[in-house]
Amino acid sequence: MPTIDEETPLKNGTYAIVDNDDDDDDSRDYAPLGQRIQDTIKMYWTLGFVAFGGNAAHIAIFQDHLVRVHGWIAEDQYLELFALCQGLPGPTSTLLLIGTAATHGGMLGGSIAFLMWTLPGFVVCTIASLYLYDVIDPSHPPIWLVGAAPAAVALIFKAFFGFGKTLDDLGVAIVMVSLCVSVLINNDEHIPANSSQLVYPMLLIGGGSLTLFDCYSSRPIGTYERSSSDESVEKTRADRKLAYKIGMDIYHGIFMFLLWIGILVGSIVLVQHGFTNVYLEIFELCFRVGSLVFGGGVVIVPMLQNEVVPKWMNEDQFFQGLALAQSLPGPFFNFAGFLGGAYAGFWGAVVASIGLMGPGFILIFAMLPFWINIRRHAWFKAIIKGLNASAIGLIGGSCVFLYAKSVKDAADAIVFVICGALTSFYSLGAPQTIATGSLLGAVFACFSLGQVPYN
Repeated sequence: MPTIDEETPLKNGTYAIVDNDDDDDDSRDYAPLGQRIQDTIKMYWTLGFVAFGGNAAHIAIFQDHLVRVHGWIAEDQYLELFALCQGLPGPTSTLLLIGTAATHGGMLGGSIAFLMWTLPGFVVCTIASLYLYDVIDPSHPPIWLVGAAPAAVALIFKAFFGFGKTLDDLGVAIVMVSLCVSVLINNDEHIPANSSQLVYPMLLIGGGSLTLFDCYSSRPIGTYERSSSDESVEKTRADRKLAYKIGMDIYHGIFMFLLWIGILVGSIVLVQHGFTNVYLEIFELCFRVGSLVFGGGVVIVPMLQNEVVPKWMNEDQFFQGLALAQSLPGPFFNFAGFLGGAYAGFWGAVVASIGLMGPGFILIFAMLPFWINIRRHAWFKAIIKGLNASAIGLIGGSCVFLYAKSVKDAADAIVFVICGALTSFYSLGAPQTIATGSLLGAVFACFSLGQVPYN
């Protein structure tokens, strides 16, 4: 309802009329937890069925769905969470999904979004592990999946371009370095496949350190936000809303961090002291690997292969499960369900999935209370600029090698171009873009159009 703002006199001696839309926003922001959980379910339930394409594609889909289309989270908050999740072990896109959901529904909302996100792929991978040769031939994916990959890559290109437009000169330079390094380590015979475990964190730390140093230098290259007192008051108010909705304080964060350390150390000690239990063995292996993997996605493959082949399965089974997990929507870490199910049945699949995703799940909730309290400090903003630029460079690297892997013939190229144009110029949402790509790919495959491989 419009009211008189007696603190804002106009030149003619009257007062400003203010429309109290913020009151309505406050009522929504401070809604009961039950209402916020319902809103979270409505926002996230479809993503586990339509988010194909892997880690980088998921981040692009979330940005489109949550920021551009629905305004669920502010873009600066999304980018901050994206940069922070890159620095945590586990699947980055899954951690980002949990974090964005928690900004409205707290730990409960984040947990529910996580379950909805992982459940569809987990069910398929688990069933496949139990009835491997009756479900799917991984060398011949279903026809409705043929166009999903190039459509997902089109979304990645769009996200990379959109993120890049926000950068200053120093940020662009960091992106170029990060992009070139990520491309190099993913396609060089002299560099081990698992080197990204060391290189990716180093790129993030290097980018954050560089912008922090530049921010406090006498002649900074980059541009850094300098808030006025009025803006600072408003942002403090926004942060109070954010803290209320997340519902966790620093002590909760410390507890979650100690919980992660306790589970990691405890499970390793139990296994090393000879406690023989197949489910403990599965959990310890997956939790330990999940605590060491940064960036998620296919970087986890060589680590898991070294651990489970040939004890849990042979190499053919491993790569069949790998192909299946890559063809499904949702997190690639659902691959754990296949591995655990093939080794120890249904409960093996459950334990493996909990173990592999557990470290990231715990640590994102450990990080959120600290993020709320430091996100307005100048030094933190400077670090985030560098982390964000390095992470955007990694997305750019994904554009390079994912395009090469997903666009294999003329039909794929046409799907890529059409889907890229629809989402970039006609504002088609991410789920609709993936569905369009799947439909186009199926049509081309049915009529054998553009199916001759480029190489």
